[in-house]
Amino acid sequence: MNITALIMAGGKGSRLKVEEEKPLVKICGEPMIKYVIDAVKGSSRISSIVVIVTKHTPKTATFARKQGLRVLYAPGKGFCLDLRYSIEKLKIGIVLALCADTPLITSGFLDNVMLHYERCKKPALSVMAPLEIYERIGLSADTVFNVQGRKLVPTGVNIVDGGRLREVKGELEEEILVTEDVEAIVNVNTLEDLKIAESILRARRLGGCSC
Repeated sequence: MNITALIMAGGKGSRLKVEEEKPLVKICGEPMIKYVIDAVKGSSRISSIVVIVTKHTPKTATFARKQGLRVLYAPGKGFCLDLRYSIEKLKIGIVLALCADTPLITSGFLDNVMLHYERCKKPALSVMAPLEIYERIGLSADTVFNVQGRKLVPTGVNIVDGGRLREVKGELEEEILVTEDVEAIVNVNTLEDLKIAESILRARRLGGCSC
């Protein structure tokens, strides 16, 4: 199965309250997006990578090109609309979409998500995590869904069959994969999120865990 990874890197990052473009904010000395790029490059199931930017992230576009990656400018109308635009513009098939502000994501986690997608036989998959984990760690969680009595937060990791998406105007049948892995849920939206991500990353490098 050929899978294209779309790294969504066009957000303003206004809540982070920093002058730097959000994907380029450094954690432990490296831009956030670099950790995501490395995780995607390390996956055994990804055939190509495209970084999706907007007018808000021109420096991120330059950085991505220096990493040898293809760049596409999207309208900047939000994650879902920019994702659909990108899929239609690129005319691609199976797509793994993930956010540039998830610096703890790993190649192994992404491989497991893609394996689950192959087995579920549905055209779309969304990775979510229980709200209580966000609350326990102290992370921000803006969007919460009630799914079969559980409060779940989208992690920003999604897989979709681009061919099927282009055929329909509405939503596709979706599999929901619930994860409790910290590496998947740390989206950096605030300064507190940034501190938490850096703390966990430092602990990981030392062989421990701060969660």
